[in-house]
Amino acid sequence: MHGFPRAVAAVVALLALATPASADRWVASWTGSAQGPYPAGNPTAQPELGFAFPAPEQGARDQTFRLIVQPDVWGGQTRIRLSNVFGTRPVTFDDVFIGLQQSGAAIVEGTNVAVQFGGKSSVTIPAGESVVSDPATLGFVGPSAAALLRGRKLGVSFHAAGESGPMTWHAKALTTSYLTAPGDGSKSSEIAETAFPFSTTSWYFLDEVDMSVADRTQLIVAFGDSITDGTGTTINGDDRWPDVLSRRLHARFGDEYVVVKHGIGGNQVAGPPDYSPDKPIAGGPSAISRLDRDVIRLPGVAAVIWMEGINDFGAADAAVETVEDGYAKGVARLRERIPGVTIVAATLTSALHSIIMTHGRLEVDAKRKALNEFLRTSKIFDGVIDFDAVTFDAATGEIKPAMQPNSSTGGPGDKLHPNRAGYAAMGNAIALEMITTHK
Repeated sequence: MHGFPRAVAAVVALLALATPASADRWVASWTGSAQGPYPAGNPTAQPELGFAFPAPEQGARDQTFRLIVQPDVWGGQTRIRLSNVFGTRPVTFDDVFIGLQQSGAAIVEGTNVAVQFGGKSSVTIPAGESVVSDPATLGFVGPSAAALLRGRKLGVSFHAAGESGPMTWHAKALTTSYLTAPGDGSKSSEIAETAFPFSTTSWYFLDEVDMSVADRTQLIVAFGDSITDGTGTTINGDDRWPDVLSRRLHARFGDEYVVVKHGIGGNQVAGPPDYSPDKPIAGGPSAISRLDRDVIRLPGVAAVIWMEGINDFGAADAAVETVEDGYAKGVARLRERIPGVTIVAATLTSALHSIIMTHGRLEVDAKRKALNEFLRTSKIFDGVIDFDAVTFDAATGEIKPAMQPNSSTGGPGDKLHPNRAGYAAMGNAIALEMITTHK
């Protein structure tokens, strides 16, 4: 009799581990902006993909993707969004699975679960559209597992049936994912790495993973260009400035706040005026044109941090007023579509003397400073984060010397993109009370 309460306690503990946390809403937990048709984009440290994708116009051919993504929060149920927005023909996916990554392309045994779409194991997505899956239960997620899972990654596996045509992708994942050879068929249910001989540092077709979480959880979207995408920082290191911000928020508030990244290398605020699979540019569609897909449609958005504009000046030679007007239109649309959203601007870091000649010019630096003054003084934002102040070297007008060497590919860096040290300074410069309800 004396052992009965102890036995009951043990059973309760086991049930707590096995039962998903109470969930009242969906929140986006990972995102990767759909930016265009492969290979239009700016990947970092990309392996040779000629064996995996011999002809970009054909795309994937009867092969399986195992994409590695890091949720910012975990829930007992998950769902994913597959995108064909920059495709030119319908694409059929089947045998979609999601499981806990062990390492490399291997999945932890017992965690790989099937994902369905409308109760079916396959889905055909028309060109220009995307589809959200049915909820799938992650049996390994429970209230006691949240702290242990933080920082772990998922393997999202799916088979492209037949020939996909142009593939919607996100070029700069800074995360290694895995591919089977063309014609190898469906390998999604396999947890071993054997079937996935090829690697890539990009994501394809997948642009969102949602988790079911407590109703109080709020989503913060980091929105911008390559400096939000993480160019210059560590492959598989998860040390972009939004990653640093995420770890700070979790350390202080647990899972009350979630951070997702919607940066695209080369992206512009206002340009290009037209974007399509037939007329792609490396930087993808303008920030203004992708607001609906990348921010407004996400579940749970409470705040947006927006840093962008250097590519408008460097690549497009746009006027400062054009970028200011783009910001104003974007902010107005966000406030219209997400009532009560907090919108914070972040100042642009220096690109002076960059080896990317279009961006390193004195004229570009003058425009950058003018835009920063607009961001600091405009009344349209709820706050401003001064990334320029924490990265600027007054002696040279460049980003600080210690923030220049490239943390991914090595070498001295390009004097445009900060490295791991630079992103750490940026992520730590954000006043948390500016983007949370904890004032």
